Amino acid sequence: MADTVTARAAANPRRRAQRKKRRLAIVFVLPALLLLGALVVYPVVFSFGRSLFDASGDRFVGAGNYAAIVHDPATLKALRNSTIWVVVAPLLLTGLGLMLAVLTEKVRWATAFKLVLFLPMAVSFLAAGIVFRLAYEQDPDRGVLNAAVVGVHDAFDDTAAYPTARAREGQGLTGGAGGPYSTEATVRPGGTVSLAFVGVAPGAVPADARPAAGANAAVGGSPGAGAAPGPDGIAGVVFLDFAPGGAGTPGKVDPGEKGLPGMVVEAVRDGRVAATATASADGSFRFTGLAEGEYAVRLPAANFAAPYRGVNWLGPALVTPAIIGAYLWVWTGFAMVLIGAGLAAIPRDALEAARMDGASEGQIFRRITVPLLAPVLTVVFVTLVINVMKVFDLVYIIAPGPVQEEANVLATRMWLVSFGGGNDQGLGSALSVVLLLLVVPAMVFNVRRFRRSGA
Repeated sequence: MADTVTARAAANPRRRAQRKKRRLAIVFVLPALLLLGALVVYPVVFSFGRSLFDASGDRFVGAGNYAAIVHDPATLKALRNSTIWVVVAPLLLTGLGLMLAVLTEKVRWATAFKLVLFLPMAVSFLAAGIVFRLAYEQDPDRGVLNAAVVGVHDAFDDTAAYPTARAREGQGLTGGAGGPYSTEATVRPGGTVSLAFVGVAPGAVPADARPAAGANAAVGGSPGAGAAPGPDGIAGVVFLDFAPGGAGTPGKVDPGEKGLPGMVVEAVRDGRVAATATASADGSFRFTGLAEGEYAVRLPAANFAAPYRGVNWLGPALVTPAIIGAYLWVWTGFAMVLIGAGLAAIPRDALEAARMDGASEGQIFRRITVPLLAPVLTVVFVTLVINVMKVFDLVYIIAPGPVQEEANVLATRMWLVSFGGGNDQGLGSALSVVLLLLVVPAMVFNVRRFRRSGA
């Protein structure tokens, strides 16, 4: 009996010490719990309750807002875009991160390389969105991507000589804006033509253009001949019918008016091109070897085609891939660093043993490196899935107003419905609850994965 009393007396101080530790722990944890309740639990509960009421918040509608999500085309489009994000972005980022992590092990300046790739993580989504909004500009003079695309295109494909030129009205040429233009009257071999154009800014005339008056004088002032046509030829001049100061006679080559070099001209008979010529520096051209008959002189539309302006990155078809590209730029360094840390922890003995057995680097990568990195790859993939479900800034900033609906994801749709003009916080709250329900499974999976790895 005395031993029992002694044991109880000894246990009481231990219990009091444990209770004291628990109270002390609660005191330290309580501020965090209060903050968590105020910033997480209360908003979730309030949003769920608000989702059961109409836009005004006065009438209870139950699951009406959730039913509206299914029947709203704009919301379904946002759900489709979110699915594209979840499927494409994490897969690309995980693959890029794995590839770069493996490659950086084989370069001398691996640390500097990783630093450069990780630097975009220090840039906010707001700043990244502004940068890529400018980079994706349609105008090649402003958008760096289209400047590069147009430069490559123009290196392999000649641009139109005079995209803004148009025929002088009432001077014997027919055709609409952008060409082709043809002479109203036919011409027989031995004849000459004068092709007057306007709409070309003086600064857009090639530097090697010479006055068209010299070509006109070559045949004694006859209109439009660049050289004597001969009995089997047709000669002419194509010129800018604009004299400095507005002087001169329309349709006639006046002093100071320049030829339009490089203009392609065709002699057409019975719908077929019989001969082709290119205007020289003074605008003169000549067809030779023509058979007897009536010919129309035509300037193909290729002379007046609008210049290539690049890719419409922010159009309805490409806006979502373009925004995903900006997201990849920001987050590739994150994936690379995490996968690189896992790669550094792989036992080198297994890799060396495989090399000793004659395995190629590709076989080592597929059958040893990737399987050993599977836990790290899974964590990176699931983390990115959670992140892309919540993406908002890039979509809202990069997508222009006319195509905003085509680029919307659930987060942007939720904001637009609630605060961006929709003023329906009931539907917006329902969207937030749906977004939470989609994110929770991935979060739970990640937490369990961390616990198992730490066990």
